[in-house]
Amino acid sequence: MSDVTLTLTINGDAVRLKDISPTMTLLEYLRASGRVGTKEGCGDGDCGACTVAIVAEGADGKAHYQAMNSCLIPLASVAGREIITVEGVANGALHPVQAAMVETLGSQCGYCTPGFIMSLFTAYYDRHVDDPSLEGNLCRCTGYLSIRRAAELVSEALPDDAFAEQLIHTTTDFTALDYSGNEQQFYRPTQLSDVLALLQQHPDAKLVAGATDLGLEMSHHSQSFPVMVSLEAVAELKHVEQTPDAVVIGAAVPLSHIETNLPGIFPSLDEMLHWFAARQIRNRATLGGNLGTASPIGDLPPVLLALDAELTIASTTGTRSVPLADFFKGYRQTDLKLGEVIVSVTIPKAIASGAVRRLSQSYKIGKRGTDDISIVAAAFTIDLDASDHIIHARLAYGGVAATPVRAIAVEAMLIGQLWSLATIQNIKPTLKAAFTPLTDLRGSADYRKLLIANLFEKFFVESQPLVYLK
Repeated sequence: MSDVTLTLTINGDAVRLKDISPTMTLLEYLRASGRVGTKEGCGDGDCGACTVAIVAEGADGKAHYQAMNSCLIPLASVAGREIITVEGVANGALHPVQAAMVETLGSQCGYCTPGFIMSLFTAYYDRHVDDPSLEGNLCRCTGYLSIRRAAELVSEALPDDAFAEQLIHTTTDFTALDYSGNEQQFYRPTQLSDVLALLQQHPDAKLVAGATDLGLEMSHHSQSFPVMVSLEAVAELKHVEQTPDAVVIGAAVPLSHIETNLPGIFPSLDEMLHWFAARQIRNRATLGGNLGTASPIGDLPPVLLALDAELTIASTTGTRSVPLADFFKGYRQTDLKLGEVIVSVTIPKAIASGAVRRLSQSYKIGKRGTDDISIVAAAFTIDLDASDHIIHARLAYGGVAATPVRAIAVEAMLIGQLWSLATIQNIKPTLKAAFTPLTDLRGSADYRKLLIANLFEKFFVESQPLVYLK
């Protein structure tokens, strides 16, 4: 029996909704219900004007206020959740982050201000107010100096109020959901077996993880889907496990959890996560979602290709393992079959047999430093023997072909070569000719070819002591 209502809590008030589309975005609902302090700017998660705080499980397993872009969240995805909007942060007096913005004159036109307030609000209760906590919020008129001064005013605060108390008593546990509204069905199962059973019943169902990519289809293209199956409550998809040989990351683990819990293990992954969109997106985006969309400009596929990652995929008939290098079949096409779902990603730690040193790094070139899609993304892994000869090479790219791709022929040419500037210079012409990228508004084909080769040289230069040219 389908649920007849969607229940959520907004600023402490229980809200029960009937006969409403589950694919209406949270932003659309907030504004339609008169909560217009939350603004609509870009509608694609770039500007942060729509930022709200949602109580969710943090990387430490405890409840946290997390900043999220309401323009990308299907309304049914927040069923049972506690949501704070800018109207709810003042309780008889300005909240400390609001007072700080007033004191430093951090608002001019004011359109972006509610989003800044909500990002500051979440960081305030994490006791980690800094520049990265505001990276997903754009200001076009006030300038950032006064806003940064506001952040500095509350950076040393020790929150002790009703909001801090609320976190202690709020659960982040999900309950199963089976909601029907506006001729659309939204399921939120809590077990993998239920997901697989639903996919048997509804083979064309749209899987929902963080919805940061799917949200664009709803926000910009007004897409609706007859059946949606959410994965964010499935425990089997949300684990992170380390062994001596590998790290296994559940497909539904938010990227911010990976960023927090696995630093230093894979430097190239650390680097790319830093440049992956902004905090609001990383709080919802998942590894499985980033791979499942099969975008040729996805940030993480090149990193995982360079690290020889492997996917575990499940169906009602069992599980199978697929090397990521075999997963992408064409533009937005993958090896996933009807009824299958990505369960986890395994990243091996081991370096090649006989190697004594591993070099690994990733790079992202975009129009902006952070919070932007890539023109070219690249990731490299090189294993060296005791005499600095290459015995293992992985060169992976995004933005240069219809799929994320490795330069396999070039990798083979590097084996046995000395890791030297001469080797890099000799290989660059071949590397430059290895792909036939497109020209688009973000960059020309020739520019992308230059990046393909030059980023590999940059990787070499940064791996060397400052005296390497002598």
